[in-house]
Amino acid sequence: MTETRILVVEDEQGISEPLSSHLSREGFVPTIAPTVGDARKAFAEIVPDLVLLDVMLPDGDGRDLCRELRASTDIPIVMLTARGEDVDKIVGLELGADDYVVKPFSAGELVARIRAILRRGRSRDTGPVITVGDIRLDSDARTVTRRGDPVTLAAREFDLLARLMADAGRVVRREQIMDEVWDEHWFGSTKTLDVHIAWLRKKLEDDPAQPRYITTIRGVGFRFAAPEDVAIANESG
Repeated sequence: MTETRILVVEDEQGISEPLSSHLSREGFVPTIAPTVGDARKAFAEIVPDLVLLDVMLPDGDGRDLCRELRASTDIPIVMLTARGEDVDKIVGLELGADDYVVKPFSAGELVARIRAILRRGRSRDTGPVITVGDIRLDSDARTVTRRGDPVTLAAREFDLLARLMADAGRVVRREQIMDEVWDEHWFGSTKTLDVHIAWLRKKLEDDPAQPRYITTIRGVGFRFAAPEDVAIANESG
């Protein structure tokens, strides 16, 4: 059985050590890194399957490290922080975090979220290649290209795009997206969905203010353009 490695970036021993013990009992292989410097070194050495990342660290800001990691990998990142305002959650998610847990938290709930995030990644690892217009999504390789050029997406962005493109031409309700992409363990505001949609538009649309691919259906959800819609737009344009 493949070991699931989790990097715990947390400087408070009263949190990191009990959490590490709990993760071990749940079958994970945790590594504790109390500083940004330790986290960079450990990340390169163990190549974790998921990162638990505190915001306030002795030698830097976890949000900066999140941005740094996300620029080079789509490994899931869960932010751990004492700050619980919606705006702080949105900032963390904008930096590429996959989830956001506010201290104090239940170890059981955190493990449930970890399992859900890892399960989503595995469940999305296989599937067909979907092409709509100049957007091509390969679920096997977990890659996206636009006009043949690679598009860098965080894990959650990829899962969201895959969900929308799987039903290209049909409206997917907000609640359905949250259930399937964020799953039942997500307790935050659905504002995060709007944030992720905005990121996708910036990366996929020529003009995010006038989206060609991802349309908002007010009060309902979102629709990814059908192949024929894009073909008609190309002919008329």
